[in-house]
Amino acid sequence: MPRSARVIIDTDPGVDDVLAMLFALAANPNDIEILLISVTYGNVDVQNCLRNVVSMFHVIEKEIQWRKDQGVHGGFESLTVSKPLVAVGADGPLDEQLRMADYFHGADGLGGISQTHKHLTPPETWRSLFTQPPPDTDITMAAKEVIRAGLDSPSSLFTPSLRPSHLEILRLLEESPPNTIDIIAIGPLTNLALAASHSPQILLRAKSILVMGGAVDCPGNMTPLAEFNTYADATAAARLYALSSPDPTSTMPPRPPPMLQGSGRRLSLAHSLPSYPAKAELGNRRLNVVLFGLDITTQHVLRRDEFDAKTKPLIAKGSPLAEWISAFMTSIFRNMENLHHGHEGGSTSLSLHDPLCVWYALTSVKENDRWKVTKNEDIRVETAGQWTRGACIVDRRDRKSRKNDDGEGNEISGDTDGWLSPARGNRLGRCVGTPGERLLGPLMLDTIFS
Repeated sequence: MPRSARVIIDTDPGVDDVLAMLFALAANPNDIEILLISVTYGNVDVQNCLRNVVSMFHVIEKEIQWRKDQGVHGGFESLTVSKPLVAVGADGPLDEQLRMADYFHGADGLGGISQTHKHLTPPETWRSLFTQPPPDTDITMAAKEVIRAGLDSPSSLFTPSLRPSHLEILRLLEESPPNTIDIIAIGPLTNLALAASHSPQILLRAKSILVMGGAVDCPGNMTPLAEFNTYADATAAARLYALSSPDPTSTMPPRPPPMLQGSGRRLSLAHSLPSYPAKAELGNRRLNVVLFGLDITTQHVLRRDEFDAKTKPLIAKGSPLAEWISAFMTSIFRNMENLHHGHEGGSTSLSLHDPLCVWYALTSVKENDRWKVTKNEDIRVETAGQWTRGACIVDRRDRKSRKNDDGEGNEISGDTDGWLSPARGNRLGRCVGTPGERLLGPLMLDTIFS
């Protein structure tokens, strides 16, 4: 019997991020073990993203108790098997202006729910969980014990970490055997790029990096060419994907110039990051990256009518989780109607970009023949273009591979930038087929509310 997937979720919650996490947390613990939820900026600022993670666990706890009071199974069994860590990561991109998607997800990332549904929002004391306290004295230790005895812990279903996300990711990989941890990356890739810069050898121990990002054969959703997660930190994506290459130097982005003091621009972190070690030091191992781009995620949707059919009866009975999810989904369906053509009434839908990655992690081992994933695609990320930053670039020319390449990755005549060379360029996997576009939405809802 295949072992359960052991995963790290790197996320910027965000509506579909929360749905993806709930899908994973509610799944059969025999199918998945969530080691870490690594929080990054993205859809909104990192502190609101962190609030949404804490709020999610707060509501899950209420939901489990409500279900038990109804005499039904509490669900979320994985949380009784092991509590995931939660760590806070990057608050901005490596080398870009901070760009968020709050126009779509709302100022807090969940349609303003932190203000409209305060009874389902944890008290602000949760912030102290992720802050390094001053050294203890006998008096403060005694005081903490009194406080703990009198208060319900907001962290009963997760363990807060004081390490930055990228260091927590590396610690888990280093303490586990190689090829045993999948990283589900459903936000900007800054945390993973920082981990790669700190220790590429340790990051290469990951079994796979499942990335919701990119648009290869379809329009972008942030610009005509770029998908949001890739656009939000194109340099991070380019640096991470370079570790899939036979020669990482062949696709590393150019080092940006240092910012001048007093320029008013954000200091470029990318300027200070080291280059990767030489190929000989990295060895033959390459990073196994699988892209879930807009090409495949967009058509996997959750319709408003099927969502309402599932949640309205539960809300009427008093389900805290159904009420909480319905609050931000009402906002997001309204935004879809206002911003996009073809969305009206019950047919209004939300693309399940992030939950698709979780579905793959849950089922790809047992149902491998139902998924179609290409291998070794040379997909590169544009980091400097005025209109093309964040775009996925592929070679669409009908040209033969240069078999007479010198084997060292050096540029040869007629092959500028090594697009035809077997020794240069990225080598990414890409999901191009799933068990069914209309299966995911109902499956996700049934899993979350079972």
